Amino acid sequence: MAAAVSAGRAAAHGHGDSGGGRGGGFLGPRVPAEVEAMARAVQDMGKETFRRLLRVTVNALEGKDCKESVKLIAESTNLSEEQLAFLISGMYTLLREALRLPLPTFKQEVFKEDLKELRIPEDFIVDFSSIVFGNRRPTSEGTALIQGNRLPSVQDFKWRVDVAISTSSLARALQPSILMMLKLSDGTAHRFEVPVAKFQELRYNVALILKEMNDLEKRSVLKIQD
Repeated sequence: MAAAVSAGRAAAHGHGDSGGGRGGGFLGPRVPAEVEAMARAVQDMGKETFRRLLRVTVNALEGKDCKESVKLIAESTNLSEEQLAFLISGMYTLLREALRLPLPTFKQEVFKEDLKELRIPEDFIVDFSSIVFGNRRPTSEGTALIQGNRLPSVQDFKWRVDVAISTSSLARALQPSILMMLKLSDGTAHRFEVPVAKFQELRYNVALILKEMNDLEKRSVLKIQD
């Protein structure tokens, strides 16, 4: 199934656009190319075929083997392997990104409006919404978050300031630096030295990220409503 998703992304990028289109909703600042390709393709698709593809996508999110289901769809429809690949890939990306957002801060109305902007038919929006906000969400959500490509997180962070009294080239340096140690969730530890100039750059970028996070939280898609 992962191969189909990857192939679908490659096929979507080959269908005219070099990247995603206008975004700003739960999919990020630019809509992924495979989602745009999927949204265009489902506009002329029958409801039965769409729901079969949606079931396959949900099963893929839950870690189930979907090869036989995809084969049956290919044999019973006029969709090519390439079309099936970018359709499933687009649905997979859309649902995965939606399931990553916590329900208390992600409103169903916002989700539906974002899909309307992609010109996805109303009946299909209802089906997508039932997966994201319906009874199947917990299973899909847990697997999507576990299986997503995620880097190890920081579990512990230590630092201290060190001053080099001398170096091999200078008898008297007195240059301060910051020694850091990171312990990650995968059990690895990393020790490194950061010059003051680089530390200032790090401090600036962290402040910039915090500002962008604060701006993002003010957007309607993530705003907590009483």
